[in-house]
Amino acid sequence: MLKKEFTQRDVTRARNLITGKAGDRTAIQTGYEKHTQDYREGDVWEENGKTWTIKNGLRQTVTKHDALRRLASLPLVCPNCANPMKITDLNKKMYAIHQECFDCVIVRETKLKAQGKYEEYSSNMMNGNKNAMLTDLEQALDGWMQETNSFVSEDGVIEDWSKGKRDSTVYDEFREAIKKAKEQEI
Repeated sequence: MLKKEFTQRDVTRARNLITGKAGDRTAIQTGYEKHTQDYREGDVWEENGKTWTIKNGLRQTVTKHDALRRLASLPLVCPNCANPMKITDLNKKMYAIHQECFDCVIVRETKLKAQGKYEEYSSNMMNGNKNAMLTDLEQALDGWMQETNSFVSEDGVIEDWSKGKRDSTVYDEFREAIKKAKEQEI
């Protein structure tokens, strides 16, 4: 004797199993259906505040550092001459500066020397490096001036440990010296 009575759904399910229709539905269900979208290689889309793409069959996030990563990585061949770029210190350095292999840089600089334009090219490169270093120094100086060295002691007293550091005359002198150094040509 059965302690439980079978519902119509149970009977339909058993009938489906016996007749080989195991995947058929026995009840109708309503509710939320998730919207799915199929993406292909190279598609770019935004989902939940993130940008996604598919590269080499893998779903990957697109970050703001991807462009930097591309700049820092050494390509297999030189974009200028299409010769293989061997992983050497010279190729790494020249690709970071000129976006071409060391051999192409030598060829270009040799042509500049033959045309008599190498001195101007060289001074422009040196001045660019100098100005970049001075800009970094300016940013460090600004950060140093804005940083606070105040601490709360055990007694609850706020102690300022930056005595004499906030002297604006020293700051102004440094800024003026940096400005003069940027104006000077090498």
